[in-house]
Amino acid sequence: MFVDSHCHLDRLDKTPEELSEVLNFARHRGVEHFLCVSVSVKDFPMMLDTVKGFNDVSVSCGVHPLHQEDACSYDELLNMSDNEEVVAIGETGLDYFYSAETKSVQLTSFVDHIKVANKLNKPLIIHTRDAREDTLDLLKQHKDRSTKGVLHCFTENWEMAQAAIELGMYISISGIVTFKTAIELQEVVKKIPLDKLLIETDSPWLAPVPYRGKPNQPGFVREVGEFIANLKGVSTQELAKITTNNFYDLFAIKRAV
Repeated sequence: MFVDSHCHLDRLDKTPEELSEVLNFARHRGVEHFLCVSVSVKDFPMMLDTVKGFNDVSVSCGVHPLHQEDACSYDELLNMSDNEEVVAIGETGLDYFYSAETKSVQLTSFVDHIKVANKLNKPLIIHTRDAREDTLDLLKQHKDRSTKGVLHCFTENWEMAQAAIELGMYISISGIVTFKTAIELQEVVKKIPLDKLLIETDSPWLAPVPYRGKPNQPGFVREVGEFIANLKGVSTQELAKITTNNFYDLFAIKRAV
């Protein structure tokens, strides 16, 4: 069974009935759990409302680095995240590729998220792009040793992956790995230890081959898993089992019997 460790169900632009169909399609393809990831604290209550009633959907709380117009204080983030429904803090992090002009706000926000994760003993979900040095430096400076997390939709180099793993991070791979142009990323994935690997869709974006160009959805995590299994020379069943166990271990989610 697979898990979609990072999706944005509230961004799929679906009616409640259509969202149920999307999740049922994924379940029929062997996906047993979904982590719906927050990008804006302002929209967090709406996100919760969108996924209520789905016992196999968990949620995170945080502000994406590209959504700093919705930036919140440490106290606001702490109050919102101190909720048993919230299994992780984020997504947070740094993105200098698309929004270098908000760097100072991003840095403050990222540190606040790290501190909230420390305080609540919940893992971090980290977005990083063109900010390798600052991302690792802030984790080294502010993250408690016991706080874990994941670098999601990873597209950086092996050196960054290795450094993040040493800091207690998992590495999550999206459908980007299936793209013909993702040769460097494919080589990195070959080196990532299976016990530190997660898979995701990041839906509704970044649909894997053969769905590229179409809206992404959680059921397509199967293609991500199958592609990575082939890259690493293991069976799809083994890849699914290990990455699913990694997910439950990281996010401390009780697995349905």
